Amino acid sequence: MRALRALTSRLALRARPLLLAAGLLGAGLFGLAEARTVKIVSADTLELRQVDGQELVVITGEVVELRVDDDVVKARRVEYNRTRRTLTLVGAASYYNAAEKQTLTGENLIVSLGDEQISGEDVLISDAVLEIRGAEVDRMPGQIRASSGYFTTCARCGRTVNDFAFRAEKLIVYPGDRLVAYRVQVLILDVPVLFLPVLVLPLNEEDRQPRFSVGQSAQDGFTALADLPFSIADNTLGTTLLRFYQNRSPNFGVGVALRSYAPQPYIDRLTLYTLLNPKPLNPDGTQNPGMDLDLNFSVTGRFALPSAEKDGTYTLQVDRRDIGLAETDPLKGVTDIRFGVHAEYPRFTADLNYVDRFSPRPITGPGAVSLGGTVLRQPELIIDPRPYTFGNFSLDFRVSAGQYTAASNPLSRSALSQGLNITTTRLEETHDLNYTATPWRDATFSVRNTFTGRYYGTGARTVDLNLTANLTQRFNVTNTLSLSAGYLRREGTSPFQFDAISGRLLSAPVALTLSTVPLKNTTFGATYSYDLFRPWEEQRLAFNVGVTGPPLSFSSALSYQPVTGVIESFTYDVTLSDPEAGTPKVTPARPATEPAAPARIEYSSRWAAPRLTLNARGGYTSAQGPQPFTLTATVTGEDRTDNVSAYLVHDLITPGLREFGVRFNLSPAEDVVLNPILVTGSEAFILEPAARMVGTYTALWRGEYQFRHTHDLLMVTPEGSRSSGTMTFSVGTVDGRATAWSVTYGGAYDLRRTGFIAPTLDAVVRTDFGLPGAGRTLGLRTIVAIPGLDQPRLEVRRAEVQTAWQFGSRAALSANVVYNRTRTGTYPDDTATETLTLAPLRVAFAFGRVEQPDVYLTARLEQTYTWVNGIRTDTSPITPVVGVILNRCCWAASAEADFAQGRYRLAIGLPGQSFYPLLDLVDGTFRFPLLTQP
Repeated sequence: MRALRALTSRLALRARPLLLAAGLLGAGLFGLAEARTVKIVSADTLELRQVDGQELVVITGEVVELRVDDDVVKARRVEYNRTRRTLTLVGAASYYNAAEKQTLTGENLIVSLGDEQISGEDVLISDAVLEIRGAEVDRMPGQIRASSGYFTTCARCGRTVNDFAFRAEKLIVYPGDRLVAYRVQVLILDVPVLFLPVLVLPLNEEDRQPRFSVGQSAQDGFTALADLPFSIADNTLGTTLLRFYQNRSPNFGVGVALRSYAPQPYIDRLTLYTLLNPKPLNPDGTQNPGMDLDLNFSVTGRFALPSAEKDGTYTLQVDRRDIGLAETDPLKGVTDIRFGVHAEYPRFTADLNYVDRFSPRPITGPGAVSLGGTVLRQPELIIDPRPYTFGNFSLDFRVSAGQYTAASNPLSRSALSQGLNITTTRLEETHDLNYTATPWRDATFSVRNTFTGRYYGTGARTVDLNLTANLTQRFNVTNTLSLSAGYLRREGTSPFQFDAISGRLLSAPVALTLSTVPLKNTTFGATYSYDLFRPWEEQRLAFNVGVTGPPLSFSSALSYQPVTGVIESFTYDVTLSDPEAGTPKVTPARPATEPAAPARIEYSSRWAAPRLTLNARGGYTSAQGPQPFTLTATVTGEDRTDNVSAYLVHDLITPGLREFGVRFNLSPAEDVVLNPILVTGSEAFILEPAARMVGTYTALWRGEYQFRHTHDLLMVTPEGSRSSGTMTFSVGTVDGRATAWSVTYGGAYDLRRTGFIAPTLDAVVRTDFGLPGAGRTLGLRTIVAIPGLDQPRLEVRRAEVQTAWQFGSRAALSANVVYNRTRTGTYPDDTATETLTLAPLRVAFAFGRVEQPDVYLTARLEQTYTWVNGIRTDTSPITPVVGVILNRCCWAASAEADFAQGRYRLAIGLPGQSFYPLLDLVDGTFRFPLLTQP
């Protein structure tokens, strides 16, 4: 034993040359807890010791760094007690908790790896928001306790003396939620100014921060709102809702919003929102005593089921919405409940659903309000067996039963006689049977039956039955002959609107279909269908033909009644095109060692115009007669992107030409690298019902600049009208550039007088300076009225300047200046009204540190000037507003002065909160917005 102690009393190993040994120690000795893994990142020496029957591993170095899962430990000396499963960080050390993003810095920290507790002396705890110092600190999962603590939110501001801080005898930190301190001194510049028995400081996300709002209104008087977050254990987060209304009866409202994750083994998630709020005043201003209730409660979970494939699941949701609804609203006071249970067994799945509504008004009978699309299931049971297969046979079956309340079917007289809603039982059965087989070579046979039957407590029933069979024989790979038969039946009237079937159907179609390829690149099909429940004269014979060999592409379909000789419909589409017609395909000659064959030259077709494509299409229906005939011719250039198309549409009923036009895409072949140009355009002449020409032309140069012309004009101006339509010309850059500009000229145009009626010239420039997001933009726009047929003057109608200019991090300028001129009356005695709006003109300056300025000075000008025939008519003075914001990182103050109105304001704000007004000085009178009544 003495030899063993001598051997293990001191074993010093250099870590860097023996990485393998360190790895073995990290994997073996440091298998500290089942869920925790410790890795040595850097160390100088490792020692193994036996002290009083306890095994110690001592790690030393200039900087010892360990990783405990994702946490980081740094110290000069670390002692690991394998017996107690603790880490002792000797001397100054730090422990970074990755999950909570906190760093603990102190002397002689002790880390328990079993329960993740940490204790130490003179510890500093810091995160992104808060800094805490404590003489003694104990950390455990979800909680940190400190005695003789000092904490502040100003530690990250980088100032030697914190603006404000707190000193407490005892404090408890719930990371990510709140800090609770007892017997607290409030420090201003580290000088005690106030004593509090208890203080709660929220640490959660912004949406979980406390929210306070105080206001006034003529109707409710003084109002106050408070949302106070809280937590229960480590799985429940909530907010207490408090409301106050001075003029309502009662004055106070209260509620709670919370969500809980796995509070019990059988609950996955629980959510609750409820608010009991005083009713608003009546329209005449009198009180409306009582409370409105908003309630949303939902819970989801699972439970064990014997013999089931997995745990059963359930959901429960309760909803009520009163706040904001009028007293006469039919949903006022209505509570909806939805409950569902789902279970999966090896042979079937089962669902139990309960949906109900509790209302102060009756659901059915006199006085009821229609449920619309809401279906109450009181309750409903669904059994869905697993699909059954046996060879080529498959069966899928489902049955449901329950009592339902829903809107009455308007087509059911018996249901409507009971009111807008009806309650009755229903049994529903659905199944799908399918069988396929190969009775002989190249033959396939299939039969399918789908059925949905619903049977109601009122004696009504609905049936939807489909039975189909098909036998297909294939010949020579490409030819098929098919015989199909079916029986379709849909009948009955549901008392409910939500499951009503659409019309009655009784049909037994039998069809014989031939599909064949009689020639190369040619298809032909014929179908004769006979319905046993239709008259003989309504039976149908259909044909389709297709040809795809170049240069011809042809497709046609015909539906015909052979007994009556009536053609129900006929369509055709013919295309002549072969871009490869002029390209020879050479087949090399075969040598004499093989069956000799000379070389061959072949062409895909004899189409004489490879760049020309012709298309014609049309049709006929017995209901509308001949369809318009459309003929299109397209010529393609050497570059496939170049093409010109001309088309015409001829009406065969009128008869006459209905429409014709042209479309083109052109790109010149010269200088395509440095100066590429793409020209596109379309022109359509629409002759019916009124002759119009509609066109668009665009020329794009270098992908950056474009010229564009559009018009939509009536070719014959109606009597009494002074306009034929619109016409515009524009030139400018494409969208998406840092500097974009455009100039557009046009407006209403009169073809009869051949001129613009009241044209305008619209020029727009917008530019971004510097890098994207640098905050430097300038936008200019001017609209000038140009003399026209009915507009004799040349004048500026609108001018606008928009700018946002950031001068580094110290100054900014933004402005929106708009000038408008409008005219009323008849020339030359019309009246000109001009407005100049500054909305607003704003400048801002920052003073102090570059990374975090301390003071912001802002000035803005909001003003509208009005002139009528050159005489100013507004009397409001210029209204400059100057503001100062003092930013102290952990708090801010705002002061604003409106010199024209003699109004001065002071407000204060905290991080994550809006500014709260403290003082208003208006016309020499002091007001306190948080306290002053209306």
